[in-house]
Amino acid sequence: MRKIAESTVRRLSLYLRFLEEFQAQGIDTVSSEALAARGGTTSAQVRKDLSFFGSFGKRGLGYSAPELVTRLRDILGLKQSYQVIIVGAGKIGSALAQYRGFAQRGFHIAAVYDADPAKVGLKWNGPVVRDVKQLERDLAREPMDIAILSTPAPAAQALAERLVRSGIKAILNFAPVQLLVPAHVAVKNVNMALELEALSYALRNR
Repeated sequence: MRKIAESTVRRLSLYLRFLEEFQAQGIDTVSSEALAARGGTTSAQVRKDLSFFGSFGKRGLGYSAPELVTRLRDILGLKQSYQVIIVGAGKIGSALAQYRGFAQRGFHIAAVYDADPAKVGLKWNGPVVRDVKQLERDLAREPMDIAILSTPAPAAQALAERLVRSGIKAILNFAPVQLLVPAHVAVKNVNMALELEALSYALRNR
């Protein structure tokens, strides 16, 4: 399969959510125009995004919402569940650990780690905060799929290296630093300051 742009993958995730909303309203057939209107894009863009993965819908009739939901969940790898750990039990880590939407998408928060003895042993809606010193031992015994890194910037790179050595292949990084990892490890950065700056630019240039 050809390399797909990250922007396309993000739009597919949005289409999936819109389709699920349409289904909840009892709408079983959805047009590219309806998806475009919800996503702030064009019907041509919707059709182009979907065309990377095969043929969908019928001209003049639209898409079967249940069928397209199934196909998009398959494309996005959501037919399986993933074991996730959170490293960093600060405010962001705490909020993420208690967010119920992850489980609905098949992302199970299996463990939370922190270096602060005052936080170790706390229980957050299931997971108990573990000492980060036992990270390697735990991952050797319980392999995980994804790590969410929500530590201060100075600690992030060293922790990312420990995660990679322990077999983690995907990291969602909330630390305000660019991580250096091997090419086979997928990293997605969430920098809220950058997002706010983008909004500032949008307000300034309306």
